[in-house]
Amino acid sequence: MKPAENPRVIIRHCDDYDVEKIRTIVREGLNELGLKPFGRTLVKPNLVAAGELFPNAHTRPEFGEGVLRALKDVDDGKMTELLVGERCGITIPTRMAFAESGFDAMISKVGGVKRSYFDEETQVEVRYTHEGRLRDYVFTPEPVARADFFVNIPKFKSHPWTTVTFSMKNYIGIQDDRHRLIDHDHRLNEKVADLQYIIQPRFIAIDGIVAGEGRMLTPKPFPLKLIVMGDNQVAFDAVCCHIIGVDPREVEHIRLAEERGFGTTDLSRIQITGDVSLHDAQKRAKGFQVGLVRVEKYFEGTHITAYAGPPPERERTDYCWGGCPGAIEEAIEILRLFDEQTDEKLPRLHVVFGAYEGKIDAKPGEKVVFIGDCATWKGDLGGQLVQIENRYQNRDTRDPYHASADDIYKKMLHIRKALSKSAADPYVRLEGCPVSVAEQVLALVSLGHLKNPYLDPRAVLIFNKAYAGWRASTAFHRMTGHPYQKAGPAPRGDARPEMQPKPEG
Repeated sequence: MKPAENPRVIIRHCDDYDVEKIRTIVREGLNELGLKPFGRTLVKPNLVAAGELFPNAHTRPEFGEGVLRALKDVDDGKMTELLVGERCGITIPTRMAFAESGFDAMISKVGGVKRSYFDEETQVEVRYTHEGRLRDYVFTPEPVARADFFVNIPKFKSHPWTTVTFSMKNYIGIQDDRHRLIDHDHRLNEKVADLQYIIQPRFIAIDGIVAGEGRMLTPKPFPLKLIVMGDNQVAFDAVCCHIIGVDPREVEHIRLAEERGFGTTDLSRIQITGDVSLHDAQKRAKGFQVGLVRVEKYFEGTHITAYAGPPPERERTDYCWGGCPGAIEEAIEILRLFDEQTDEKLPRLHVVFGAYEGKIDAKPGEKVVFIGDCATWKGDLGGQLVQIENRYQNRDTRDPYHASADDIYKKMLHIRKALSKSAADPYVRLEGCPVSVAEQVLALVSLGHLKNPYLDPRAVLIFNKAYAGWRASTAFHRMTGHPYQKAGPAPRGDARPEMQPKPEG
């Protein structure tokens, strides 16, 4: 599917999560854009984190219900399947995110809708051939690769790594954990831009009724009271950026997608309609906080002092916006949700990222944590000469076919082992590229004797139920089918060529 040549964006007022109101607005948007679902219709929300402590992180189920019912309303009999699919984040089984977000109950209520947990699906290889690609092929869940009518329903949010997360950034959820963390580093924006070659949405509707500002997993609520709809991701994200006063070409993944022909950020070439003007939407969004706070400033005034040097490819950037530094910001915010005394409990810590060359002002008894494979430093800590060497592996050595991801219990053991081994030393090193949000949560839990969110009594039963279901499903899948399939080269924006199973061996 080629991107819309004359992109349209519709801005509508919606002051609450009334399903019928949302249904009407979305149905009218589909009709205005002349869109009707057909074939295998896949709806992709943002369920990165869900539950009572993450109310503003995900697409609300009422919004999802309104979209699903609207799609049914305009269907003229050509839709053969209606499916909701997602891969959530922070090493939580997607089954849990569906349950905790309310999407499970909502899907059952709507009826005639299937669900797909992308971390339990066959992963399909999609070949890249475009210039500037990070790698030659990636994997995406089979329902994404086979979708005929793709609907993207993200949450209107800030992001600490990419400034914003609107339609294009929601694509991180079309990969499972093994593959989404590959290239989730200082070139994250390029990864997001590359993912656009897998598939393009026919329709986009963003949940901006209550937007999320400041962060991605633990955003603060911002009552924007908007539903924005469109038929082109670049144009759509550009308008959303302008609503909050951000130049879309300053957001790298949007700029790259425009340069590669996926759409335009030029407002004069985008038809904007609806019952809320762009100017009035901008007035509503005045004061909206975006991400991109460097880790050193983020921890000012706390028990943590952060130091950040450049990532391996210094000619591209002097800071790893897409990797470990942003992950620790999200990690600490999660811990604050589960333990109000987090900041008081944490001992004085020093965290170091990248190739840092300055002084580390650690006093006796204060632990220094070097985070990530690219962390390097040489100096004196407590009278001991310490030399941390770069263990970064070039991305060419990370073959997606051999990608693996530890579940949360393996990560608990890994972090515990690393900290125990370095208990008598003034420093500890956490390896990985990136060191994920989950791993940094676990490290801070151990170092500060904090409450472990993964063992929280409010969620431990549903977590273990989802974990057991995920393990059983993936084990069955390995025994009865192929975890990978080959897709061959995909035309830009359409990942539905013929697929053949990967040969054994």
